[in-house]
Amino acid sequence: MANEVKSVSDLRHALESRELDASELSVIGTRPPLRLYIEQLWSRRHFIWFDSQRRAATQNSRNRLGNVWLMLRPMVDAAMYYVIFGLLLGVNRGLPNFPAFLLIGVLMFRSTNGAISAGVGSMRASKAMLRAFSFPRAAVPISNVLQSALTAVFTMLAMCIAIIIVPPHALPQVTWALIIPIFLLQTLLNLGVTFITARIGFHFPDLSNMMNMVTRFLMYGSGVIFPITQFIDNPIIGAIVTFNPLYQIIDMARVALIDGSVPALSSWVVVTAWAVLLPLVGFLFFWRGEESYGRELR
Repeated sequence: MANEVKSVSDLRHALESRELDASELSVIGTRPPLRLYIEQLWSRRHFIWFDSQRRAATQNSRNRLGNVWLMLRPMVDAAMYYVIFGLLLGVNRGLPNFPAFLLIGVLMFRSTNGAISAGVGSMRASKAMLRAFSFPRAAVPISNVLQSALTAVFTMLAMCIAIIIVPPHALPQVTWALIIPIFLLQTLLNLGVTFITARIGFHFPDLSNMMNMVTRFLMYGSGVIFPITQFIDNPIIGAIVTFNPLYQIIDMARVALIDGSVPALSSWVVVTAWAVLLPLVGFLFFWRGEESYGRELR
């Protein structure tokens, strides 16, 4: 690396001696200063947006039903959970609108679940592009999260339509508009998670084999398919669950869409804190590994 840096330095001096601009000349695969790294990402924002749009539009192009699966798949999952947990196990006792409770939980969870799963293999899935081009590698997980957010828009619309149609019918109210900031906060959470899983997954590909277990534990621990707080007597465990940002996100969506109320201020504070700190920590964690992403993938 020292020889490469010296060669670049010599070449820069040679170009500058001829009054040529060599300010952008650098060694490929090194970690630039944080400020420069952010500037490079911003300069490529149009490419990141275009790439995420393209992949969102074509991700189901090989299926006959195409992007209909974006709405159909989570609906089928929700119906299966309703039969198991609502009809067979009876965990819907005390819930006046269990179908809406379940639909919101399942569909909101799928967004974060997709970010975790996609993040693990995102860097290795993009190895051809990593080898061919020099660009800030954070563009890859950011593009993945934007793709998930674009597809989740269809899922959110399907969710709202479904809870209106399915008895006992949750009718639209003014508080339904709060699903927009809730969704944006969840997208920021997804971004932070994706930064972390992208770096870990790059160095430890076996992590992908553990993700089913991790996401399943997260699903049951976030009250996705049943009111988990009704089954917790230990105050410490209860505090851990309520501090879980995904639990808070899902609960806030249910309060806004089913109850027609504004979520509690404490929920907004917890989720906003996570939505600010997790992307920041995740971004710094990912940036610290920038040099390793430039090495040859085997």
